[in-house]
Amino acid sequence: MATTKKEGSSAQRPAATAASAPKSATPASRQQAPLFGKENYRWMLIGLVLIALGLILMGGGKSKDPNVFNPKEIYSFTRITIAPILILGGFVVEIFAIFRKDKKESQ
Repeated sequence: MATTKKEGSSAQRPAATAASAPKSATPASRQQAPLFGKENYRWMLIGLVLIALGLILMGGGKSKDPNVFNPKEIYSFTRITIAPILILGGFVVEIFAIFRKDKKESQ
């Protein structure tokens, strides 16, 4: 049987000192730069448009008669090939937009 001491455990912890306390305020003179620049947001928007376009092209397939299966509509080249390529391309553009650095920042 294992027993634990709950009463003595709080007394063994050292008290927090002023040196180990985190700094809560940053100097007012130091301003933080924005995380992304204008170009990054433009590339992110392009990536979102590509993803949305791919999803729109992949959707649908409504037929006039629900009892009839039309494989040409379901397995069309647009739905099986073009739409997934657009979606993956949109994700690649999003990754590019996130990792891209501004030219102003690098100089």
